[in-house]
Amino acid sequence: MQDDPIDPFVAHRRLLFGTAYQMLGTVTDAEDVLQDAWIKWHEVDRDTVTHPKAYLVRTVTNLALNRLTSARATRETYVGPWLPEPLLTTTTDAAEETEMADTVSTAMLVVLETLGPVERAVFVLREVFGYSHAEIAGFLDRPEATIRQISHRARSHVHARRPRFDADPATRSEITEKFMAAAQGGDVNALMELLAPEVTLWNDGGGKITAARRPLSGPDHVARWLLGVMAKPISAGIYLESAYINGELGMLAKIGDFPVGALTYDIRDGHIENIRFQVNPDKMVGLQQQAAAGSAAESVGD
Repeated sequence: MQDDPIDPFVAHRRLLFGTAYQMLGTVTDAEDVLQDAWIKWHEVDRDTVTHPKAYLVRTVTNLALNRLTSARATRETYVGPWLPEPLLTTTTDAAEETEMADTVSTAMLVVLETLGPVERAVFVLREVFGYSHAEIAGFLDRPEATIRQISHRARSHVHARRPRFDADPATRSEITEKFMAAAQGGDVNALMELLAPEVTLWNDGGGKITAARRPLSGPDHVARWLLGVMAKPISAGIYLESAYINGELGMLAKIGDFPVGALTYDIRDGHIENIRFQVNPDKMVGLQQQAAAGSAAESVGD
């Protein structure tokens, strides 16, 4: 996607990627949508485009909507729990970190997955990016009154299911460090102390790698399963490293510099309540590419 940096597509790429990613829940699909949108943008007669940003958002939204509609059928036969594809995020700005966690956190994307394709598109455009109902109606070629109804329904649905957690960054960092020490040290009691009584773990292997095909519940069950995974011969050489994933501090399971798993979790009252463990190799490609790009950048800097 090399282009003149003042090209509207380049100028708005972050917005376009965010729109596609939050609609689809996967980095690879979002990048594919942007590639298709880039092609359409460079085929269109620019003289007919009065508002490039609106045109691009509309194009990406409809491409993502088409892809999501077909993807839902595939996800119905998905092996085990379906989790979003993790995205590495780096920010030192506390306000920006909070905003990112509110919009692209794994927990939020899981909730968005329960919406229908059109509801999800309307919610993302309205609640995340602040487009008016009239603008969204134009993007989706639907009456404004219909968009208002869909928006209200989607917002109510999300707010009813969206988890609320209160861990401050310092508490989250402390719990993350203790979790990594307990998991890597094989200390089941220390690990159990960090887990909430109602803790649940979802593990996405997609049928491509051995993973729990049903959610695991309870501190004892979750802790022993996690330590069992770490102790398997196939896990030899794996270590945990803290990283910002989808706007929140989480953990990467790595072999050398190569991410093979991503853990995100919610914290309430000083305990981990939900754990989402992504190990599907197909969904780790984006993280691996990001990690490789970061290593290459460090090498250049050295």
